Amino acid sequence: MSSTVLPVTVAVPAKNEEANLARCLERLGRFAEVVVIDSASTDRTPQIAQEHGARVVDFTWDGKYPKKRNWFLLNEPLTTPFVLFLDADEFVDDVFCDALEAELASGGLDGYWLNYTNYFLGKPMRHGLAQRKLALFRVGSALYERIAEDGWSQLDMEIHEHPIVKGKVGEIAAPIDHRDYKGLAKFIERHKDYALWEARRYADIASDPARWQHFTPRQRFKYRHLAQWWYPWFYFVMAYVGKRGFLDGGVGFHYASYKTWYFQTIRLLIREFQQQGRG
Repeated sequence: MSSTVLPVTVAVPAKNEEANLARCLERLGRFAEVVVIDSASTDRTPQIAQEHGARVVDFTWDGKYPKKRNWFLLNEPLTTPFVLFLDADEFVDDVFCDALEAELASGGLDGYWLNYTNYFLGKPMRHGLAQRKLALFRVGSALYERIAEDGWSQLDMEIHEHPIVKGKVGEIAAPIDHRDYKGLAKFIERHKDYALWEARRYADIASDPARWQHFTPRQRFKYRHLAQWWYPWFYFVMAYVGKRGFLDGGVGFHYASYKTWYFQTIRLLIREFQQQGRG
């Protein structure tokens, strides 16, 4: 394990994350700075952050742009050349930190796609559709997509928005563990909120093709077909069969099934909103 301090600020957006936060922060000792961006938590989230040496920044959303991550990038002065956005239920290890150190030493890139090992019902999933996020980039080179959602979103943080990076982008293959210790009920509650957001965003981008400009190929495919009856079942077949989610056993089946329910919920919400609009 290297003793080199990684020239990266880790920003951890949080709200009521006492179940996950300590496990996340205790693995960040190799980073130059750790900041927890707290949204008025009512549990011990701020205290846990302070106990682990993190700087706590308070964020209150007014329902308009910018949301939490962009607000942090626009308002907090950072002294490191890179920033890594890490959720409280995402946990790095020395293998990832070593890979990150090697990448940053080689220089020349402005952003990195990161890979994740997802856990569901307490077990790791080695198969199915892989999770990737562009969550590490050079300070000043990126902001998350700006979406006109004043008045209809309840999510104070960029969840599905991608950062738009000015410059070259690479990838770090070493995975980050993504495991939420809040349990299944919170998973369902969170995806209900995500489904409402996705249905409303679908209506927004359908009325303005210019919003597709910075979409990734995966985003383009999703939003072209999200309202089709077959899309949730396409996801199930792709994740469970095409990407061999069945090799994860019961967990792979349950996860693919819940995500199918999620996409079916989005589709039905889109249809309901369209009917209300015609009415």
